[in-house]
Amino acid sequence: MMNIAVAQSGGPTCAINASLVGVFKESLKEASIDAIFGSVNGIEGIIQNHMINLKSMILTNDDMELLKQTPSTVLGSCRYKLPDWQEDEEVYRKITDTLKQRNIGAFFYIGGNDSMDTVNKLSEYFKNTGLDIKVIGIPKTIDNDLCITDHTPGFGSAAKYVATTMKEITRDSIVYSIPSVTIVEVMGRHAGWLTASTAVLHAMGETAPHLIYVPEVKFSLDNFLRDVRQELSKHKAVIVAVSEGIEVPDGVQSGLVDNFGHKYLSGIGKYLEDVVRNEIGCKVRSIELNVMQRCSSHLGSRTDIEESESIGAAGVRCALNGQTGRVMVFRRISDMPYTVSIDSADAGKIANQEKFLPKKFINSAGNNITDQALEYFLPLIQGELNLVMEHGIPKHFAIHESVLK
Repeated sequence: MMNIAVAQSGGPTCAINASLVGVFKESLKEASIDAIFGSVNGIEGIIQNHMINLKSMILTNDDMELLKQTPSTVLGSCRYKLPDWQEDEEVYRKITDTLKQRNIGAFFYIGGNDSMDTVNKLSEYFKNTGLDIKVIGIPKTIDNDLCITDHTPGFGSAAKYVATTMKEITRDSIVYSIPSVTIVEVMGRHAGWLTASTAVLHAMGETAPHLIYVPEVKFSLDNFLRDVRQELSKHKAVIVAVSEGIEVPDGVQSGLVDNFGHKYLSGIGKYLEDVVRNEIGCKVRSIELNVMQRCSSHLGSRTDIEESESIGAAGVRCALNGQTGRVMVFRRISDMPYTVSIDSADAGKIANQEKFLPKKFINSAGNNITDQALEYFLPLIQGELNLVMEHGIPKHFAIHESVLK
């Protein structure tokens, strides 16, 4: 018999709790697994020995279903960068002490690029020290920028929300007779997957968004103004989708960075709003979707949630098969009918890497997305959740705050 531990890390999504349910539910089936521990605030919880017994928190099938529709990380999160163990082994000794004390034979880390760095470093440390603890990564990120996997849990729901919001913004913007420009800032530091996904509206006959700018294309302010003027000559209301990470002049963004060296980004939408107002002079506004695009589970994709649970369960099976240092990935078999399989890949080939939009998804002018991309995006946003409602709004599963302190 052994116990297992699971933790969540990085930015919240609509689907990260569904992956937790996948790990939890699959572990309940295994006679070789006894206690299922949740680490509070990611790897920090293991370092500090702050663990909770999930079997005492998730009691029924209804709890699991409710948790699947609950956005964000029910166990809390962190952005903690493990040092290389050859340079600083102390934190690894603390992790080892916690895992040994609780008889944990497998650790599942649900997160993005940086979390897979933790998976890679821990698995290598355990191998080098002869400790038989399996470490498996469960992918998560709305940025959809993890290598090898076809897509990441959380992306489909975020794309569904962003596209829906863009459609509603379009309806709002076309009601007036005067020309206008609306600039919508979408998350995406180096990769423009989420911004590009707004192009799914084109499959529904919408002309908006009329312009889409992603970090994969070098941004030119002169070209941007030319593009906006051209679209204003054809459309009364021009809708622009722009990634937060496109190249901008110094001073537009804060310049601050997190523990992994990533810049805190925001402000490009407001900057471009001012440029349009000063250079073109029409009515203009900018909208920053900010954290809403990560956790709007009321517009969650059923495909995303179901796949997120499945890939969490597959992670458990992977560990029980004796594998470690692996990250679970989706392999797309076909677009129509949409079919994927679940496999695993070496964490070292995913950690600290980024997957960018392929060139075939970006038009020749670099200001919009091709129809070929729609075949990739559309399957990921399909299906709706049968939400449990309370007093007219979606009900969420929560672990009492006192337990998490």
